[in-house]
Amino acid sequence: MEEIVTQLEMTAADQLNPAPPVDGVTLRAAEPGPLIRELHVRIGTPYRWPSASRSDAGWARWLAEPGRRYRLVEYRGEVAGAADFEPRGSGDVEITTFGLLPEFVGKGLGGYALTLVVADAWTPPGARRVWLHTSTLDHPNALPNYLRRGFRSFSRPA
Repeated sequence: MEEIVTQLEMTAADQLNPAPPVDGVTLRAAEPGPLIRELHVRIGTPYRWPSASRSDAGWARWLAEPGRRYRLVEYRGEVAGAADFEPRGSGDVEITTFGLLPEFVGKGLGGYALTLVVADAWTPPGARRVWLHTSTLDHPNALPNYLRRGFRSFSRPA
């Protein structure tokens, strides 16, 4: 299957269409380090994320990015997924990672977890646009979840 990448954006915080709360789902700040790397590998391997096979040097560069903010998605006290986002000086905030660990996929957590991540991505001062990309290699519910939360496509290569 040929990969198709879709870029999505919100241009105002009030465009977020929150999913209903899921009891026990929370978002917690995390520091860059081995746990972030492990989560990327576990979450991304089934979807062929480039981060799942990033070199040690690549990981060192990724984790050294000073502005990137790392988050753990937790479900009833267990790490269920990961997210990170990077505010840019232009007011753009890119969600560079969002995903759930395989054992938490299909349990109805993704919509609310994404709601928490997007709300958090809007908090940096001067944020005026939150964007991300997804691909046809990602979980089949990824794009529909992003669209339900209020993201709109701004570019899709032919």
